[in-house]
Amino acid sequence: MPKLATPLTDIQVKNAKPKDKPYTLADGDGMYLEVSPAGSKIWRMAYRQPNGKNTRLTFGAYPEVSLLDARQKRMDARKLKAAGTDPAQAKRIDKVNKATANANTFEAVAREWHANKLESWQPRTATNILHRLEMDVFPLIGRHPISAIKAPLILDVLRQIEKRGALDMAKRQGQVCGQIFRYAIACGKADVDPVPSLRGALKPSSNGTHAAITADELPEFLRAFEKIEGRMFTPTRVMFRLMMMTFVRTSELTETPWSEIDLENESWIIDWRRMKMGKKKVRPRKVNHHVFLPTQGWSLLRELHAITGGNQYLFPNMRDHSKPATNFGILAALKRMGYAGRMTGHGFRALAMGVIKERLRYRHEVVDRQLSHASGDVYGESYDRAMFLDERRVMMQQYADYLDMAADGKVVAHPFGTSSAGE
Repeated sequence: MPKLATPLTDIQVKNAKPKDKPYTLADGDGMYLEVSPAGSKIWRMAYRQPNGKNTRLTFGAYPEVSLLDARQKRMDARKLKAAGTDPAQAKRIDKVNKATANANTFEAVAREWHANKLESWQPRTATNILHRLEMDVFPLIGRHPISAIKAPLILDVLRQIEKRGALDMAKRQGQVCGQIFRYAIACGKADVDPVPSLRGALKPSSNGTHAAITADELPEFLRAFEKIEGRMFTPTRVMFRLMMMTFVRTSELTETPWSEIDLENESWIIDWRRMKMGKKKVRPRKVNHHVFLPTQGWSLLRELHAITGGNQYLFPNMRDHSKPATNFGILAALKRMGYAGRMTGHGFRALAMGVIKERLRYRHEVVDRQLSHASGDVYGESYDRAMFLDERRVMMQQYADYLDMAADGKVVAHPFGTSSAGE
């Protein structure tokens, strides 16, 4: 192949026109531009392999690969050749490695890890973990090769969760990501777990507890909610209201099936397997939990039934109605109200306990039973089984009435004593 006395210029490459037959323009050191009759321009490099066989490398098409880029590729190939490595073989190996890395994306490895752990989890736990990954992690780093993910990228993912005010969730997602990386390392799909190096980089949760407002802050909180309530979707609005007036855990509300709800007899009994105590592997408590909704709550459920009654769940996922919704609607509402980081879905339980014990003067064991807490001792466990059903039913109505009147500072009467919203 004849060589030009001088290297190519950008103008020569740009102005090279197609001819009846393919032709080449040499740039030196074996590299040339091949111009086809169809007008394509391909950078190639001819060289001799260690076994003496003539071959060539393809660097890509112009203008995607510029003259400068092609020369850099030629320099890299010459360095490999000088070191005794066949550039063509190195390119094939690199292609295989990239294909392997692309196959081992974070999402692919995470789903493999999830499938491997299924037998050790409760079904709801497995569903929640995968759903959180699908919502918080996969959209940001799911397509990245897991071996290429470094600490700053993971930190950015977790900080996006923090921005919603979900500090505990950010911490839990970091722990899940760490488990996925360790699984990848064990399988030879990654070399490093970047999660431990994030220690101290995330915002700490307040003393390890869920953020919650106090009873004194409740009136202002309710007024803030009323300002946005009219612009909320009905299911989200109902979810928020029920979260305020019931003592169930967030997941126990969002994942409630209609099969647990008896609208005619106004009964809601949560199956023990859905309760926190029911999911413990050691001596789970096989006691169904009664949720005593006030009249306001049953009105909300009847309103909701007209919308979602044909689904399995009270609050079906908007994208897949076969799955339950998450607490994102509650967190989004809290953010719009200006309470991100100050109040959480779980914080409603702490708020209820404070109001009912301090303002409505109920005994601790009655409130605790409605919260479905374990007593922690033999006597307490036996006492707990007394259930306090009648007293809890009255208490729940009393608390809902308190919520209705707290914003106006009206007096709330307690059947076993008296109290006021403004005391």
